[in-house]
Amino acid sequence: MSFPEITRLELPILQELKATGGSDQPRYLYDRLVRYFPQMTPTDAAERNAAGRSLWHARVQRAGKQLETLGEIRRQQNLWRVTPRGLRRVEAEALQPEPATKRTPKSGKTLSHKEAQQMLVEIGQVLGRYAETEFDHYDVVWRDSASAPRLSHVFEVQISGSVDSALTRLKQAYETQRSKIFLVVADERDKRFAGRRLSGSFHEIWEAVTVIGAGELQQLHDALLARKTLLAALLARR
Repeated sequence: MSFPEITRLELPILQELKATGGSDQPRYLYDRLVRYFPQMTPTDAAERNAAGRSLWHARVQRAGKQLETLGEIRRQQNLWRVTPRGLRRVEAEALQPEPATKRTPKSGKTLSHKEAQQMLVEIGQVLGRYAETEFDHYDVVWRDSASAPRLSHVFEVQISGSVDSALTRLKQAYETQRSKIFLVVADERDKRFAGRRLSGSFHEIWEAVTVIGAGELQQLHDALLARKTLLAALLARR
């Protein structure tokens, strides 16, 4: 089984409750929470104990009980409701996007998720890698060749939104294939936030993740593409 630790479930539960207006029934949360943990398989989610009870549901319930003990949710008659304390945790831990005018690379243009993905693909191609977007559940991957089974580099682009799901996917890539892993974020504030998450809940991959700002990515992209002919000659194999 590839179940996440109980503490890893806490923030996704709070985020889901906030997204549904502050409350929801746990029976609707079970399936939605699975998507936060791509290492889980359908078999894991369907696993049951000797009494026929879902192990995944029991794990979510344990996380809910912990949140209730912390005062971050209230559980009443099969309804979970996020508390003001729980909302403060979501606001403190989730990346809150700023207005686009404050989050632009040096080019002056706001970098979108798809633009960042395309830049990573083009950088990989210039460097002699086979690169593609949306491979499996990863934003961008590089391989040594189209037929190579191993993902040498894995990138997650998190221009806005919660960084935890991106770090979870990167952790999976690192643990399963020892891929080099990279997280692309909007700006320095987000880089600091990602650093705090890596030193806390995701400490296992603290030394493995390289965090790249959108401005840095664009500068690297522009510099490499300006010299792509020279790079192609340098990287060519006889």
